[in-house]
Amino acid sequence: MTLFEYDENIRNGNILLCGVDEAGRGPLAGDVYAAAVIFDSGTVIEGINDSKKLSEKKREALYDEIIAKAKAYCVATASVEEIDRLNILNATYLAMKRAVEGLSITPDLALIDGNRLPPELPCKAQTLVKGDGTSASIAAASILAKVTRDRYMAELAKKYPQYMFEKHKGYGTKLHTDLILQYGPSEVHRKTFLKKLYNEK
Repeated sequence: MTLFEYDENIRNGNILLCGVDEAGRGPLAGDVYAAAVIFDSGTVIEGINDSKKLSEKKREALYDEIIAKAKAYCVATASVEEIDRLNILNATYLAMKRAVEGLSITPDLALIDGNRLPPELPCKAQTLVKGDGTSASIAAASILAKVTRDRYMAELAKKYPQYMFEKHKGYGTKLHTDLILQYGPSEVHRKTFLKKLYNEK
């Protein structure tokens, strides 16, 4: 069964289905992103898959096609300040809620990647483990969230060139942790994520 066939089975002809996924839960810096995508029944985009299985070039190409063919989509964020205040799980829930609420139409059902359901969504919702490799709507949301966040990190790289965000996108690579220890954290670093790093040194 293809990812689009999976969604068609859930739609059952009349359910307005929305896929939701996030990008950037793990990094030491930057906002967490979430996207929500609704496709019309019958829409097919070749090559859609879990964003982590696609090259950057392929994600960029699919991003444009998803935006062109989606019935509705929204990309939303939760800030570094919200991550530090609420914790990353609750901040991710907040970004997902904002993405669904930001859609131009309210879906009948939101399919959420993973095994935890964000609270207070404006529609019925269910989780789908490994959803970004199962559902076309979730895969599309994963691509929009990932590409938008990568572009945001590239902009941060211009503002904070000493951290080389364009190379690691804020993840805790050796390069990034070495640069944090050399220059100290910036205002876009997640302070709650750095406690372990400083404890280890």
